[in-house]
Amino acid sequence: MSDIPVIAIDGPSGSGKGTIAGMVANRLGFVFLDSGALYRILGIAAHKANLELENHSQVAHLARTLEIEFCSDGPGTILLNGENVSKEIRTDLGSDLASLVGSIPEAREALHERQLQFRKSPGLVADGRDMGTVVFPDATLKIFLTAIVSERAQRRYKQLIDKGIDANLPDLLRDLKERDKRDTERPVSPLNPAEDAVILDSTDLTIEQVVEQILELFAAETS
Repeated sequence: MSDIPVIAIDGPSGSGKGTIAGMVANRLGFVFLDSGALYRILGIAAHKANLELENHSQVAHLARTLEIEFCSDGPGTILLNGENVSKEIRTDLGSDLASLVGSIPEAREALHERQLQFRKSPGLVADGRDMGTVVFPDATLKIFLTAIVSERAQRRYKQLIDKGIDANLPDLLRDLKERDKRDTERPVSPLNPAEDAVILDSTDLTIEQVVEQILELFAAETS
């Protein structure tokens, strides 16, 4: 247990949890952990190293030895062994690889300790798929953010196009459905809301409305 507050925001791919968690962290002046980025980075690193994902021990070793740097010189700038992989990890390949390495128990264990190290004063906002259930089960506030899959596909499509990354909407929709199935059915840390999580459906809400709801819920928890 720690007296440093944590807001855990979990949810399926494309639910907007990364954008929203970052905005909540900024409003509160808290540290921000994009746990999904760690899995994307590991997936891309394994791909670059031509590792067979079936070799769990090698993937876990890679997870422990990666040189990862979250830079402050720009939004979302991430270096992997000195190389800027910010765009690469956000591609469809990055998403698929993240889901695949996330199903490897040894890889999850290796990244678990790294995630815990982000819990620093004055507080942490962590987004992912098992932040409230596994990594920070004592979180001050647990949010499970979701939206219907067609809306999530539209959001992901716009996000990729805005970043100059080619995307195909029907392919994104199919990939999201496949990833939802893989993430919810995996035997280790499946994607499910914590028992004490607040479930927020953002389908018909703006980003700002979701942020305000989370800030209000956190204020109520800490008042």
